[in-house]
Amino acid sequence: MTGMIDWFRREIVEQGRFPLLCFLIGFVVAFLFIRMSVRMIRANVRWWPGNISPGGHHVHHVVFGVVTMVIAGGGLIGFYEDGSLAAGVVFATLFGIGAALTLDEFALIFYLNDVYWDEEGRVSVDAVFVAVAVTGMLLVGLRPLDLGDAGNFEDTGDLISRGLLVVGAVIDLLLAMVVLSKGKIWTGLVGLFFAPLLWVGALRLSRPAAPWARARYAPDSRKMARSLARERKVRRPVVRAKVVVQNLVAGAPTLETVRGSVENSKVVAEEVLDREVHPALPPPSISPPAASSGTIDGLPR
Repeated sequence: MTGMIDWFRREIVEQGRFPLLCFLIGFVVAFLFIRMSVRMIRANVRWWPGNISPGGHHVHHVVFGVVTMVIAGGGLIGFYEDGSLAAGVVFATLFGIGAALTLDEFALIFYLNDVYWDEEGRVSVDAVFVAVAVTGMLLVGLRPLDLGDAGNFEDTGDLISRGLLVVGAVIDLLLAMVVLSKGKIWTGLVGLFFAPLLWVGALRLSRPAAPWARARYAPDSRKMARSLARERKVRRPVVRAKVVVQNLVAGAPTLETVRGSVENSKVVAEEVLDREVHPALPPPSISPPAASSGTIDGLPR
């Protein structure tokens, strides 16, 4: 116990990461709470408060998330120069709560439609997992693009050393762009903090439906065939595990899946693979729009 306290003081408090830890705690607790709440509402539990619907209009919790983030962000900016650690902790926690409420309905923002319990609603869970992963890596001291601590660049007085830092960061960023264009989102994300992953992702085959495959792999080429075969072999257990975790943490898109089992997750995984594993479509033909009004009339009402 004493060792853990010493580690916490040395690695978290003394390194200035305590507000970041509070942000992460607020984020995770708020996400788990709101997911529990919506699942209770979905199950029509009588003693649990329902949706907030003044005048019959359903107010989504993303609204409260945005307001909370604005308040917390304003407080962090206002107290940046002379604020105390306690103020930073409070506002960081509030910002984490607001971020969780907002990202939990990221799919609603992305699709401009209420797809919370639809298949598209899983995008929100993916966004939350990404936020937790990035925050966790920052919390343990990792820094993106191998730039190290904030003062590392200023402490390097040698111009050659500074130049090497900049060149290394640019190379890592270019590799990350290649990896992301190959459809390897998590490899690119984690690789920003651990550069060797970027080299692995950049050298390996692209996923078949990614932009890289669209530009460089012919539909009947050997590389496309290898990519399709590898996708089904490697992705199948990953997709199954992902479906199980998503259903466990956030609830299943359909009530039938809720009443299902692990066997049902295998069916869902196969449906996901059938939908996603295919050769990349050719680039669409570019034609001038019939009219450009600058309005948003096409959005769902």
